[in-house]
Amino acid sequence: PVLAAFFAASCAAPPPVRVAQQPPPAPKPAELPYKWSQGNAPQAHKDALALFGPLYMRPGEFKWAPAVPKEGETKVVIDLMSQLFYVYRGDALVGVSTISSGKKGKETPLGFWSVMTKKKKGFSRKYDNAPMPYMQMYDPKGIAFHAGANPGYPASHGCVRLPLKFAEQLFAMTRIGTKIIIEG
Repeated sequence: PVLAAFFAASCAAPPPVRVAQQPPPAPKPAELPYKWSQGNAPQAHKDALALFGPLYMRPGEFKWAPAVPKEGETKVVIDLMSQLFYVYRGDALVGVSTISSGKKGKETPLGFWSVMTKKKKGFSRKYDNAPMPYMQMYDPKGIAFHAGANPGYPASHGCVRLPLKFAEQLFAMTRIGTKIIIEG
C-alpha cells in the first residue's frame, strides 16, 4: 500500500514549469584578417551582394551588371583575401570576377595603383615571354592584371589573372590612369 501511494503521488505532481529561452544571437560574420585594407574590399563585397545576391562563384566565373553606365571613371578593387576583382563605373559596382593572384613568395603587392600600360597582346618580360592577353600593367616591375589560368587560389608570379572574357570587357572600360586598389 505505501508503495502504491508513492507512485500515485508522484504521477499526480504537475510537470516542472519550463521557461522558454531566447535562442542565442547569430554570430556576426568574422572579419577577414586583412594585412592591409582601407575598407574598399569589404565595401565592394557588400556592393556585390546587393547587386548580384550571394556570390557563389567557381574559379573562372564572373558577373556583369545588366546595365553599365556610360559615364563616370572606372575604378578597380582587388581583394586578395577572397580572390575577387571588382569593377566600378563612377560609384556603381558593375562587375565582379574570380582571380588568381600571386602565390607565396611572389605575392601581389598591396596598395593604391594606376594603370600605366595597356596591351591587348602583352607578353611577360620576366617569364619566357609568357602571353598576357588584355594586359594592364600597374607596376614598373611588370606586375599587371590580364587574362590567364584561374585555378581558384593564388598561383601567379605576382600578376592578377582574370577570366579571358572578363579581361576583354574590362580592357574596353579602362584607360591609362584608371585607379586600382589592392587590399588583402
